[in-house]
Amino acid sequence: MMQSRRIDPLLRRAQEHEDEVARDLAERQRNLDTHVSRLEELRRYAEEYAGSQMAATSPAQLTNRRAFLDRLDSAVEQQMRTVDQNRARVEAERARLLLASREKQVLEQLAASYRAQERQVVERRDQRDMDDLGARRARQDQQAAEPGDDA
Repeated sequence: MMQSRRIDPLLRRAQEHEDEVARDLAERQRNLDTHVSRLEELRRYAEEYAGSQMAATSPAQLTNRRAFLDRLDSAVEQQMRTVDQNRARVEAERARLLLASREKQVLEQLAASYRAQERQVVERRDQRDMDDLGARRARQDQQAAEPGDDA
């Protein structure tokens, strides 16, 4: 009996695990937000640079400008990949959190069920005790009401 007490440590560990996964998710989300901000900054800079009217006075300057634009495009593409990887990590962490939450809910339901069963056992025992007490009193009252049987 007292299965609910045995499940309490499991329930505590499940809560700690859920909290830990929630912290991990928050951290991954912060990382994603940071990478998204960097991507937006890079895109803005690349658009501004590409749109700026710089007077190119020589073929070398044109070549340098084109090479710089290519490097910017490369940086934007790399940052997009980084954002996608971080987004996938956030989704994986979100799935872990959902699983941890479900596991904890199952344990909570099991503990509630055990506690309900334990309450029923106690209530039945209390009722039986009350019935026994009532029956003893009735016998005592009946014996007290029957004079002359003391032979």
